[in-house]
Amino acid sequence: MRVKRKLFYILTVLICFILQTTVFQGLAIGSIVPNLLLIATISFGFMRGKTTGLWVGFFCGILKDIFYGNLLGFYALIYLCIGYGAGCCTKIFYDEEIRVPMFLVAAGDLLYGMAVYGFQFLLRGRTDLFFYIRRIIIPEMIYTVLITVVLYKLLFIINKKLTELEMKERDSFWLRK
Repeated sequence: MRVKRKLFYILTVLICFILQTTVFQGLAIGSIVPNLLLIATISFGFMRGKTTGLWVGFFCGILKDIFYGNLLGFYALIYLCIGYGAGCCTKIFYDEEIRVPMFLVAAGDLLYGMAVYGFQFLLRGRTDLFFYIRRIIIPEMIYTVLITVVLYKLLFIINKKLTELEMKERDSFWLRK
């Protein structure tokens, strides 16, 4: 069953990456696109724990680094930290509640935007932080949180089905040793 779950993680990350880089480019509002990879990272971290959030975040970041990054590992480190942080909330909150993942996505997108600004713009001497916050970080955060409502529900339902299948297989008479 772990193979099915890992395959689900891989397919979800790939689908989110493809949707983010193709379909949502056409649905961009003022050249702002929702960060589906961030939603997947935070959702899996929140539903499954620190380790899953860390690994899903790492692979989301590496995928983004390979295709769009100037420095290999930059986005991987950001997504990895955000996924781990979301995983820290697993035992504190119920994963059925949509408000907590929405808050985590908003906070994660804010941290993501500030890290990108700090390391890619501020170090080059572009110091207009409030322009970047007002024109890029806040609109992307709002758009991403709105998409979270739909995507998190879908990921939650699939995760619940996979967990039920794992429980049935674990309790199966034929699989007992």
